[in-house]
Amino acid sequence: MPRYRITFAKTEAMRFTGHLDVHRSWERTFRRAGLPLAYSEGFSPHPRLILAAALPLGCVSDEDLLDAWLTEDVPDEAVASALAEAAPPGLRVVAISRAHPGEPALPTQVGSAVYDVRLENASSVADLPGACAQVLSAESLPRQRRGKDYDLRPLIEALEVEPSGGLRMQLAAREGATGRPEEVLLALNLDPARAFIRRTRLILVGQEGVGAKPLSLPRDQGASPLRAP
Repeated sequence: MPRYRITFAKTEAMRFTGHLDVHRSWERTFRRAGLPLAYSEGFSPHPRLILAAALPLGCVSDEDLLDAWLTEDVPDEAVASALAEAAPPGLRVVAISRAHPGEPALPTQVGSAVYDVRLENASSVADLPGACAQVLSAESLPRQRRGKDYDLRPLIEALEVEPSGGLRMQLAAREGATGRPEEVLLALNLDPARAFIRRTRLILVGQEGVGAKPLSLPRDQGASPLRAP
């Protein structure tokens, strides 16, 4: 049974669409495209579609991943064309490739995610490089999510200030160890509601992440590496 890996963008039109609704949108897209989508067996069959990683509500993405199984072998170009035509506003097909049927489940292959964050008033943020350096040098960053305590610090793999004044961050995206960009913003004393967050890439285990280079810091603070130790 052929397994297709769809790289897609979630754009502004679906910015506030949740993970489960995105999954349902893809199911409807395959139906509209007339592609022979495979279903699980059992009393309540489900479409064999699996998204790599949930995207925080309010974020957009450039290269998210979806695995889909078809009951027939369809040329990649035909799958790409049919999906592109059937996709609703907010979902854009970027590329189609084949995944080996025996590969582990796609979510278990995701190691990290890269985010670009555009701040509403970047020029008014005082010493953003210094705030990033302070976060990276912290031994721990205690946070709480859904009533459970956790440490945000080991989930931040890289953090840098862009020339535009925005932020770029690489966060762990493993099962049970997922860093959320809005939590990083809160650790920097920034308001997530005043930021536009874009996930630019999912990094599968074994792939390279963002490069490491020193932040540009005032001389008395020294240079702090982007990548976490």
